[in-house]
Amino acid sequence: MEETVIESTETDQDDEIAEVEEIEVEEVYEDVEVPFSVIENVPEYPGCEKGSNAQKRKCMSDKIAKFVQKKFNTDLVGDLGLSGKQRISVVFKIDKNGNVTGVCSRAPHPRLEKEAARVINLLPKMKPGRQRGRAVVVPYSLPITFLVQE
Repeated sequence: MEETVIESTETDQDDEIAEVEEIEVEEVYEDVEVPFSVIENVPEYPGCEKGSNAQKRKCMSDKIAKFVQKKFNTDLVGDLGLSGKQRISVVFKIDKNGNVTGVCSRAPHPRLEKEAARVINLLPKMKPGRQRGRAVVVPYSLPITFLVQE
């Protein structure tokens, strides 16, 4: 049989209590992710610096859509023998420095996924999104849809 001794951690009234004058608390900021739809200050795409948050949000969405339309290699789709409406889902993050990171794409063909990721990685550096005055990581999802004409 094992015996455990339990000792009291309370002090007597006679014991002297040391005073703690100052405690230093160091704040550690984690890489917080704030969704694009609810962030206080949205990331700013070059050319979308003016206007309200809603206007900046719309401007950024429009500019990214135009950028993708311009840079996406649509000839690739015909080469793959796909027809009809094609949808590629792309998710990426705009980090605390305004860079595009963590690009993930899902498409009906691996070459389309690769092309979508290539185009998104070409996006220009942006002004990072801010929450409570601090730069934060902002996830962004982008559906790319197009119709293959035969």
